[in-house]
Amino acid sequence: MASGWAQDGAVQEQIDATVDSAVEQAKRRLPKGESLTHCEECDAPIPERRRQAILGVHLCIHCQSELEKSDKGAALYNRSGSKDSQLR
Repeated sequence: MASGWAQDGAVQEQIDATVDSAVEQAKRRLPKGESLTHCEECDAPIPERRRQAILGVHLCIHCQSELEKSDKGAALYNRSGSKDSQLR
């Protein structure tokens, strides 16, 4: 049973929206196209095994690790929720 202005099931809808948003963001970040032979950030060679394992790879392992570290600060909640759910 929901309280305040939220409808029944609003909490689950918020959770579902957050998960859907994270899945869409992950899909957008997947590499596309052919793998590069050299990293587009530092120009280091990308090993053949990495290029075969991850199609469309554009970064070496070091640069990819740095990118993933900087992305960990992403919001862990859905900012697109209704105002009512944010007022609580």
